[in-house]
Amino acid sequence: MTAEVATRREFLATVGALTATSIAAPRLVHGTDVSEPGLARETTTRGLAPSPDDFLLAPGLTYLQTGSLGPTPRPVMEASIAAWRLLESDPAGQGYGPMERAMEEVRSKAAAFIGCKTEELVLTNCTTEGMNWVAQGLGLVAGDRILTTDQEHPGGRVCWDYAVRRFGAGLDVVEIPPGEGDAQAIIDRFARAITPKTRVLSFSHVLSSTGLRMPVAALSALARSRGCLSVVDGAQAAGGIGVDVKGLGCDAYATSGHKWMLAPKGTGLLYLSEAMGTAIDPIALQSGRAAYSASSGVSSLPSVLGLGAAIDYLNRIGMARIEAHNLALRQRVHDGVARIPALRVVGGGGGALATPLLSYRLPEGLTSGALHRRLRDRHGVEGKGVPSHWFNGHRISTHLFNTPGDVEALIHALESELA
Repeated sequence: MTAEVATRREFLATVGALTATSIAAPRLVHGTDVSEPGLARETTTRGLAPSPDDFLLAPGLTYLQTGSLGPTPRPVMEASIAAWRLLESDPAGQGYGPMERAMEEVRSKAAAFIGCKTEELVLTNCTTEGMNWVAQGLGLVAGDRILTTDQEHPGGRVCWDYAVRRFGAGLDVVEIPPGEGDAQAIIDRFARAITPKTRVLSFSHVLSSTGLRMPVAALSALARSRGCLSVVDGAQAAGGIGVDVKGLGCDAYATSGHKWMLAPKGTGLLYLSEAMGTAIDPIALQSGRAAYSASSGVSSLPSVLGLGAAIDYLNRIGMARIEAHNLALRQRVHDGVARIPALRVVGGGGGALATPLLSYRLPEGLTSGALHRRLRDRHGVEGKGVPSHWFNGHRISTHLFNTPGDVEALIHALESELA
């Protein structure tokens, strides 16, 4: 049967078989794959990766920057490319036929991944888009107030700044000092800051600045008890740690595919609890929550199907295993940084508050940008400079493809530069 008349079953078999084969079967590797010029194949397995050539990171690069952009594994990329090629064989026939139905299967798979019903899950392009839809769809009016924190990523804050400017809402901010490790203290600050006019509590699951795992379930319960909605920026959580939105008890949860989920760039998820009905009602969802509708328009079909392949990839390894691996590496980073007198760990707390993100403060006179460039240019270590409005430091994010050797490379580079 030709691609032009491929059935839904044949389409799913084509992409699914490629994905399953790529993920499941370790390949013999000899040099570079000539069918993909410039993409060198690894010969050493990276961390929990099922196959040694799953990641395309440049030779010699120690990549500790998943918190900004995660590297898409080769089998996920191959599934996306296969879908794109099939789409272009019959754009309308595929795009409005089997591929549209396949996107709905990805939506169901994504819903299961974060612990909700398919009807509660919307596919987006990123966390910021999901947050924007929430803010637009709340029907805020002059005098309504939003309560958030001073540690929110700009992508999770700009929507509320817009609501202040556009609707006349008010914004209240809870301070979370770098190095905070007391969950109850955070809850108490929120409780004191809620007013009779507060409609929304908006906060991150994992703080982008320090890696602190916020007490989401307790804050969501607090919001309910005060008649407020809880909106969570989950950009730094899904894929790096287990996420169960029902267990968290939040009303809305936005996250990205391009970070810890290792999916194609330009993918994301938005959970909207059925319990709150139409309390959040943005333009993009006027025609429903399907992957394609009159109000959502056409999305990047290959990217969405790649998102499904990325979820398969993570599920095959297992999120519990991934989280344990990530936290073990995070502890190695913590212990290594703590041995360097010039640095001070400020990120994430320990125990239940720890995440794969960890930040440290730099000594006075050394800017984060300058040290970041030296680590990359001299040592091949890629981390992230913390934005200066938070503090002068770096953020390190370790994921399933990282190894103890990567952490050793970071610590050696830091010791060398700070000696």
